[in-house]
Amino acid sequence: MNLNRKQFIQAGTAAMSLPYLEALGDAKKKEIPRRMGIFYYGTGMNMNEFEPAADSVGPDFKMSPTLNVLKAHKKDLTFLSGTYLKYGGGHEGDYTFATGAPGKTSSGIENTISMDQVAANQVGHLTRYPSIQLGERKGTGYGGDLDTLSWSENAVPLAAECDPYVIFNRLFKATSKDEMASQESDFQKQGSVLDLVYKRANSMKKSVSKTDSEKLDEYFTSVREVEKQLQRSIDWSKKPKPKLQAQDYKQFSASYKPNSPNFSYNKYAKMMFDLLALAWSSDSTRVASYVVRRESSGATWKDLKSSTSFHGLTHHGNEPKKLAELARVDRIYMTHWNYFLTKLKSIKEVDGNSLLDHTMLAFSSSMGIGHSKDRLPTVLCGGKALGIKHQGHLAMKKNTPLSRLWETMLHGMKVEVPETFQDSTGKIDELLT
Repeated sequence: MNLNRKQFIQAGTAAMSLPYLEALGDAKKKEIPRRMGIFYYGTGMNMNEFEPAADSVGPDFKMSPTLNVLKAHKKDLTFLSGTYLKYGGGHEGDYTFATGAPGKTSSGIENTISMDQVAANQVGHLTRYPSIQLGERKGTGYGGDLDTLSWSENAVPLAAECDPYVIFNRLFKATSKDEMASQESDFQKQGSVLDLVYKRANSMKKSVSKTDSEKLDEYFTSVREVEKQLQRSIDWSKKPKPKLQAQDYKQFSASYKPNSPNFSYNKYAKMMFDLLALAWSSDSTRVASYVVRRESSGATWKDLKSSTSFHGLTHHGNEPKKLAELARVDRIYMTHWNYFLTKLKSIKEVDGNSLLDHTMLAFSSSMGIGHSKDRLPTVLCGGKALGIKHQGHLAMKKNTPLSRLWETMLHGMKVEVPETFQDSTGKIDELLT
């Protein structure tokens, strides 16, 4: 027998409270979205307390003191030892973290598309927001410590948002009639400007050199991309935003920026992770990046109760007291991560699996300990329903490019991966079923 939802409701049964049933054939037909997120913890961690022992590998590995905070999720994670970031090690590693390009160099900034945008460019049209960028500070931070991990295909950094209130409203606040009228006016103005720019550039093409003509062709490509983005915004503006339960609105009713009066980082971290869970479960986006802790200047929050800045702690000089304090702060961050995994695991999909099973999450840094390029704190979580086969502690060959993990995640998203991807030598087969 194959029941439809209308029959179920007419039978007086509360379908929302039921588990997934094969009789609900329409639910089977709709493919559950594949999601992914990448997360950055600037300035590394105390790897002496974070990294599992070299001789403890496989699914039954002994968790390190810091990873032990995540013991409830041991079967849903893999620690990858041996990862390496070619242009990492210094405080400019945030520029290369998701791109594999040289990034910030003495001669300028050389970058390319970030791995999350490779996915967003291929699945982003399916959601209102192709991707979302979060950080502990608003903007890009371009030229200094970055506030974003995401770079467009034209190597333009994509701005992050740090205020949960702003992010929530962007995702879920219904647009009023006045706002819709204003939005429509803005769309028309943008369209008029694009038309004018296109006409002027096109008229120039008839009288310029071959080299300039090629440059204009590149320019036209950029203009057409803006036109597509504008049309996409127009199309989505006509569709209502997802409706949430009343309790989902409560904590996002007012601005809560970092460094605001009575700011609590512990509260803030949970709000940001709650937002990601809402964004994914409502299918508002399928791709996210989050600078959890900025490079060098990040993690100065009072409720971490450290004797100095996080950056100061990383310059420990092997002093036992500083190393112990660094590990203690690392564990506070892992308590937030534990909260996040628990949250995602509590949200069930129609196939009976959890939101965590349908989402790949990876965090790492551009340095390990002592500003090294290797021994990165690299962990992959979730994604079992996407074909991720967790290994517990996967001991990789020394100096395995971090980009191999990125390539593996892109395969999990079922998107097309460029033939030459960053400095990757191929996906990590052990992680894929």
